[in-house]
Amino acid sequence: MENPSPENLILVNRELDGVAYVIINRPKSLNSLTRPMMVRLAREIKSLASDSSVKVIILSGSGRSFCSGVDLTAAEDVFKGDVKDLETDPVAQMERCKKPIIGAINGFAVTAGFEIALACDFLVASKEAKFMDTHARFGIFPSWGLSQKLSRIIGPSRAREVSLSAMPVTAEQAERWGLVNHVVEGSELMTKARQLAEAITKNNQDLVLRYKSVINDGFKLDLDHALALEKERAHEYYDGMTKEQFKKMQEFIAGRSSKKPPSKLRTNGEPEVGKNFTLSRVLRTLEF
Repeated sequence: MENPSPENLILVNRELDGVAYVIINRPKSLNSLTRPMMVRLAREIKSLASDSSVKVIILSGSGRSFCSGVDLTAAEDVFKGDVKDLETDPVAQMERCKKPIIGAINGFAVTAGFEIALACDFLVASKEAKFMDTHARFGIFPSWGLSQKLSRIIGPSRAREVSLSAMPVTAEQAERWGLVNHVVEGSELMTKARQLAEAITKNNQDLVLRYKSVINDGFKLDLDHALALEKERAHEYYDGMTKEQFKKMQEFIAGRSSKKPPSKLRTNGEPEVGKNFTLSRVLRTLEF
């Protein structure tokens, strides 16, 4: 029998270079979520969001499933709870998180698991991954955004097919539709996610956060208002820069153009962090 402790069912690993892993760890039940797991996941995401040492979050599942949705044996406990309590809502906390969240989809992402995947900033999937919306099959009304987000990503006609038929979408099909950015062999999934996370950590972290925000906020607007929003935030950003920060920018660009090894441009004085990569430990947890 699995250990019911939510601490063991939601694993978190912070790396010294700013990459953090969150693993849904209930493989014998295909990582289905109980109410305590949902609360734990929400709190861990919130904690990572406020941790200044964390720059990127990678979210995945152990075993052969990313997340198979809510544990229906505890459905009443989940669905009749306070669904408006954002503090214990993992999707709400993911949407509030200013830092990039990469979803590493290692298997089934079903219903609530599908919705958690959609709350990530972008997805990398193994060839074995499958996305499936079973809300209509089991008489469950969506409340984590699947009915609205999916159509905005793959189009309303495809979204209606996926949700009304409850048929699975393969990783390859998801990539063709623009739902998934990269499809790789299962053994390469976390390596690919890690590669993308490392690329993000090498950039100006203040701008990474601002860029994610303006993309997300602008997407909610029509193009004219979105362009005005970008212009407004650009002026705000440059007006707030000091002479020293402009000097660092010029030095960074000069270093790139002269093909010297570039130093990382940082506007907030944060120190360089040594690389201490323990991906092998994470891979052992995932049980590939």
